[in-house]
Amino acid sequence: MTRLLIEHRTGYDYLRRVSLSYNEARMTPLTDPQQVVLESSLKVTPSSAAVSTYRDYWGTRVTSFDVHEPHEHLEVTAVSTVEVSRLERVPAPEEILTWEDLAAPNLTNDFADSLGQTALSEPDREVVALAADAARDRNPHEAARAVFDALRAQMDYVQGATGVQTDARDAWAARKGVCQDLAHVAIGALRSLGIPARYISGYLHPRRSAGIGEAVAGQSHAWVEWYDGEWRGWDPTNSGPVSDFHVSVARGRDYRDVSPLKGILSGGGGSTLNVTVSITRVA
Repeated sequence: MTRLLIEHRTGYDYLRRVSLSYNEARMTPLTDPQQVVLESSLKVTPSSAAVSTYRDYWGTRVTSFDVHEPHEHLEVTAVSTVEVSRLERVPAPEEILTWEDLAAPNLTNDFADSLGQTALSEPDREVVALAADAARDRNPHEAARAVFDALRAQMDYVQGATGVQTDARDAWAARKGVCQDLAHVAIGALRSLGIPARYISGYLHPRRSAGIGEAVAGQSHAWVEWYDGEWRGWDPTNSGPVSDFHVSVARGRDYRDVSPLKGILSGGGGSTLNVTVSITRVA
């Protein structure tokens, strides 16, 4: 069990005054069987913002807020304390679904959102062939692990190589990208096999050696969950299962379902973005 204090600050400085804006923030971690949110708060500046919360289609907590006064700066600060306890359980053979199980109409209907490709996950033909080769003579659980290994052997994590609009095909063509790109390529490969897969956004504590109470510069991060009888998490960037140092915030089909902060505004004329994430292990 690991207890983490996370402070995520996102600020925009606008070149010209904004007259009004409508925004959505997905910056509050999930409570699920593997992690519990003990405390959370979200502060918006300007303080005149009208704030409300709801759960979206995917179960993510969304804070929506409107600012109807002229402003030159917008800032959202989310602070959460989360207790994480993940256990990578090796499934028994009888617990793993077969390929026939995954293809059954009731399952494909129930998991339709996690089986259909999106504009960001649509795989290159090479990726489809690579996934099919990795899956040969393996059950779905073994196939997923083999796909992750095969993709990571050919793609490198390179900061700044891609942007938020980069899709899986372009990332694969470059053979490099950030965590978002590695997740999209892996999701597309799994879905091409008929394995349900979804995109997870959250935070990663980057240094296990950090002491209790030591604040470190954390990271917004992305990884994958796939279904073979139960949902399992995998971090394609770090080539391993998710751990107690991963904190899930949002789930969806791809990045567009989980963007931490998005909105529309009137005015502005461009902006400068500043993002900081601080993570402190408190237990």
